Amino acid sequence: MASTRNQNKYNHRRGQKYTAPYYEDGNAVRRLEEVPEQPKKELSRRARRNRARSTSISRGYIAFLSLVCALATASCVHYIRLTAQVTAQKNVVAQKELKLNQLKEDNDAYYSEVLTSVDLNEIRDKAINELGMQYATEDQIRYYTPGNNSYVRQYQDVPDN
Repeated sequence: MASTRNQNKYNHRRGQKYTAPYYEDGNAVRRLEEVPEQPKKELSRRARRNRARSTSISRGYIAFLSLVCALATASCVHYIRLTAQVTAQKNVVAQKELKLNQLKEDNDAYYSEVLTSVDLNEIRDKAINELGMQYATEDQIRYYTPGNNSYVRQYQDVPDN
């Protein structure tokens, strides 16, 4: 029962024609009513002169716009140059870092070569046998405790006690 009442409520609207308070225009819209063209009013001489003056551009304004465009272009060119310089400097830094790493590798290789070429047993044997050196005995070793300083400077011979 309620459903027929709702249908009747909306059925009476089907026959009515909807007229909008505005006009719709476009190539896909049905034209129900043509919009009448309104005749143009004749403008006074003063109004025509004001409109012509407002649409024209003065020389001062053209000079101002030219100056602004020149400054904008100059700042863009300056920015591009700075960016190119930064990129070039980054490339130079990268090349120098590569060279530094290569030098460090070479230095480490030379250092390890020097360490492996030195035989400490051979040096000890040569010092004892050929040069007559000996290890220090217990009575030759002197112990000294420094004062406040963490190092000791010897300006004279250590006294025998």
